[in-house]
Amino acid sequence: MTSPAVPSRRMGVAGPVVDGLTVARRNLIKIKRVPDLLVFTTLSPIMFVLLFAYVFGGAIAGGNGAAYREFLIAGIFAQTVVFGATITGTGLAEDVKKGIIDRFRTLPMSPSAVLTGRTLSDVVNNVLVLVVMSVTGLIVGWRITTNVGQALLGYLLLLVFAYAVSWIMAWIGMLVPSPEVFNNAAFIVIFPLTFVANTFVPLNTLPGPLQTFAEWNPISAVTEAARILFGNQNPISRGPAPDSWALTHPALYTLLWALAILVVFVPLTNAAYRRSTSR
Repeated sequence: MTSPAVPSRRMGVAGPVVDGLTVARRNLIKIKRVPDLLVFTTLSPIMFVLLFAYVFGGAIAGGNGAAYREFLIAGIFAQTVVFGATITGTGLAEDVKKGIIDRFRTLPMSPSAVLTGRTLSDVVNNVLVLVVMSVTGLIVGWRITTNVGQALLGYLLLLVFAYAVSWIMAWIGMLVPSPEVFNNAAFIVIFPLTFVANTFVPLNTLPGPLQTFAEWNPISAVTEAARILFGNQNPISRGPAPDSWALTHPALYTLLWALAILVVFVPLTNAAYRRSTSR
């Protein structure tokens, strides 16, 4: 009696795409079944908006709270999508720890589908969070003063950058021993990067070395690009704005960073996936 044949992997370009979408659907269903994941991801940036807009904003903007709220929202968007990318690493670290990655390897699916599906599902999560954040921003007085096309480009740029960052998070998630370790490691790196930037304060208020770092920080670039595309440029600027190349060409600088991250970390993450075992 012969054993049943194991179905072969899908061939061609369509196979990995279909497999990746299937894994993405699995991750989105998980969010549906565990809504706490989305709720707490959304509550944190809302809390940041309220704290900075109404507690710290007046002091930072010299009493001009309305102008500060206009300045703030793009920075909150950038911080939120970057922190949202950490869900990729947490999810992969959890799947490796529970042995789910080993189970995926036994299935007739493309090896890259797990990583592609994971990162794509987190783009959808970031879209939902940005919608909630935009509504929150409108409630506190933020407005988009450009046209619809420019505004959509601003959102798209935020999502592209977050997608690239999610591959860094995926690589770390494949290497660390547990989701708890990943969360601690990611927080230590991402927290200072999102604060030593133009997310919450104008760059010309920072001391020299920090200002230089912040000018070339890609999070400053994506924030500045979003402000330009939303029509929220420098409403609380104090003195001349920094004129580094990164901030005079913020959209291009952001895209160059996103491309460089993908070129480096997509192969690294796939290699880590092939080497990973359950912990």
